[in-house]
Order: sequence, then structure tokens, then C-alpha cells
Amino acid sequence: MKGVNASAPWEFTLLGFSDRPRLELPLFVVFFISYVATIFGNLTIILVSRLDPKLHTPMYFFLTNLSLLDLCYTTSTVPQMLVNLRSTRKVISYGGCVAQLFMFLALGATECVLLAVMSFDRFVAICRPLHYSVVVLQRLCLQLAAASWITGFGNSVWLSALSLQLPLCGRKEVDHFLCEVPALLKLSCVDTTANEAELFFVSVLFHLIPLTLILVSYAFIARAVLRIQSAEGRRKAFGTCGSHLIVVSLFYGTAISMYLQPPSPNSKDRGKMVSLFYGIIAPMLNPLIYTLKNKEVKEAFKRLVARAALIKK
Repeated sequence: MKGVNASAPWEFTLLGFSDRPRLELPLFVVFFISYVATIFGNLTIILVSRLDPKLHTPMYFFLTNLSLLDLCYTTSTVPQMLVNLRSTRKVISYGGCVAQLFMFLALGATECVLLAVMSFDRFVAICRPLHYSVVVLQRLCLQLAAASWITGFGNSVWLSALSLQLPLCGRKEVDHFLCEVPALLKLSCVDTTANEAELFFVSVLFHLIPLTLILVSYAFIARAVLRIQSAEGRRKAFGTCGSHLIVVSLFYGTAISMYLQPPSPNSKDRGKMVSLFYGIIAPMLNPLIYTLKNKEVKEAFKRLVARAALIKK
């Protein structure tokens, strides 16, 4: 057990892209632009949804939660990544690593549950339209949103505790650009088979089960939409659900490829690329996906801009 350090280290070195120094400046520019776009896009959705009375509906309430989640998601990882890309000493404090690990796990699990909740909302709206205003009440929306956040953060407490109690060996170099469970497990000097099995179990629980519920919901939705007689009605229904399906595909596709695929010689670089998409690109694309073909959000944004212009005058 030589080299074991069971006590908490002062800091970790995040290797990230240090093996490709020429990429660091271009990546810094790309990540900075993506981060700014993510902040602007998600803040816009939150402000428009809250300030425009016509968007005070369950669908936009859940969308506001998703935007808030994406804001927290990127902010928990990207600023530290940007600092390290322009620094020669690519370190993160032990406390910073713990916070990053906890938030990344919590927000990822919360989004898994929240996307399933959003599919339930669409299921009731399209398959049970006459009962929608009776079933999806404000109280139920608050309960479902709270359950998503509490479940996600509860999962993070468990996984973070399991990961951080492992003794670490030698140099505290994390071969990643953020503190994530698979990368931290590699630093342990004890057998991590049990931890890997628990991570796989949680991944199945939070990825495959909600995804199955989403797919079942959309099977019923597709059948209901195909029964709609008017082409305009079908187009509107598919337009509303299409945005959510694209977000679900982006999120679950990258998450499953990161946590549920068996290890391979290329898994290290694959994990980094998937994490980039999972934690940076997807949160940036979500506002675009939900607004590009959404007339309600576009019109609400125009009304908000017009109102702001009148106030200035």
C-alpha cells in the first residue's frame, strides 16, 4: 500500500487537454463562446417564460426548470475549465473538486427525471386534452419539479460519498477536464469493482427507466396525433413534441454512451468528448431547439423587447 494517502489531498491536477497544447487556445475560444451563448439563451427563456403571462403554463414552467438546470450545469464546470485552459498550473482545490463532482452528478440526475416529467406533461396535453387543466395543476407541477430536484441531489449525495471515501494513491492527477466519478475512481488504490457496479446500477436507474417512460409516452402521443384530422393540428402537436424529443435524444444519447458502454482502449478520449457535449454543447443547443420553431416563445420575446423599448422611452 505504498503511496497510499487516505486523507483528503489539498488539490487535484486536471490533465484535460494538456497532451494537446495546440488545441488549448482554440478550445478556450469555442468554450467561452458556447458558455456565453448558454447563459444568454437560457436566461432569455427564463425571463420570457416568467414575464409573459401567456407563457404561464405547465409546459413553460418545466422548460424554465430545464433552463435553470442547464445554467447551473455549465456554470459548475466551464469557468474552471476556461481558467485551466489558459493556465500552466491546471489545478482544482479539493473542495472545488468535491463541489464540482456533487453538482455534476446532481444536475445530471435531475435532468434525467425532469425530461421524463416533461414527457408526462405532453402526454396529458395531447392524449387527454379535456382533462389537462384538471390533472396538471400548479400544485402537481411544483411537486413534480421538486421531486426531480430532490431525487437528483439525493442521488448525488450517495454517489459522491461513495466516491470520496476511497483512499487515493500517488499523484492526484485526474485525466479529465472536470472531477467526475469514472476519472476519480482511477486514482483509488483499492479495488473499485463495487463502486463501478453501483455507478452502473444508478446509471440504469436514472437513464434507462426515465427513457423507457419517455418512449412509452411518445408511443401514445404518436398514436393520438395520427388520429387528429386537421393537418394544422398534427403539425402543431408534432412541433411541440419534436423539440422535446430532440433534447431527449441529445441528452440520453450522450449520457448512455458515457456511463453504460463497456470500457475500451479509446474510452478515455471518448469520455472527454462525450462530457463536453453532455455538459457544454447540449445546454447551449437546448434554448435554440425550443425557440427556433416555437411561435409562442418568439412572439413573447418580441413583446418583451417592445415593452422594454417603451419603458426606455
